[in-house]
Amino acid sequence: MSANNYNGLKDRVVIITGGGQGIGRAYAHHFAEQGAISVIAEYNGDNGEKVAEEVRANGGRALAIQTDVADEASTLEMAKTTLSELGRIDCLINNAAVFSRITMAPFWELPAAEWERAMQVNVNGPFYCSRAVVPAMQAAKWGRIINVSSATVIMGRENYLHYITSKSAMIGMSRSMARELGDWNITVNTFWPGVTKTEIRRPSVPDEVFEKMTEMQSIKRLTGTDDLAKGVMFLCSDDADFITGQSLQVDGGLTFI
Repeated sequence: MSANNYNGLKDRVVIITGGGQGIGRAYAHHFAEQGAISVIAEYNGDNGEKVAEEVRANGGRALAIQTDVADEASTLEMAKTTLSELGRIDCLINNAAVFSRITMAPFWELPAAEWERAMQVNVNGPFYCSRAVVPAMQAAKWGRIINVSSATVIMGRENYLHYITSKSAMIGMSRSMARELGDWNITVNTFWPGVTKTEIRRPSVPDEVFEKMTEMQSIKRLTGTDDLAKGVMFLCSDDADFITGQSLQVDGGLTFI
């Protein structure tokens, strides 16, 4: 994609949780191409450093911070390190989530420990990360928070109750945060990605599922990571400064609200 397509992203500091692989990795590259500084907050420290090196090799700017979003202290350290190294926090993309290797089963058969882990990462994570970065955004009187949900919420897919429940929470979280943060010119929106293939192997999503979902879309092609990145970058840009508490679906018309 060409550079400078999104107003105001140059020099913005953008924290991307789960940025060490998959869709988060794509976000890190796309924001850097716009002149932003991608902060890769990643549980797997080696993966985070690898993506930061990729970004820098392409001429962009990036910082990797090993972060466990389910641990409040770790998220506070994430914000502290970002401010110490870069001096500001402009955008937070709450992208990290438990999904790729979750158990698919009727809810009465789901392991309780797996339910708890999904809530810790997918719900507590965005809450902790948002709390950690908000003071810097309030001081700057500007900020963007993107809470990532899932098209599965609208579809109500079976055998994903732990994941769908956790991702449903992003709607209410975004709306309440938007109400509370508007006085500081901080916008909060929910982003709904479509079915997207990345380098991550997903045992719970076989190829035939991708094919079936694509056929259900209005635009019948797989969602690309660049499609998603463009949507997230728009919500983080100056062009979206009057949009808050809303939901943006980028799924080729798979779902409608």
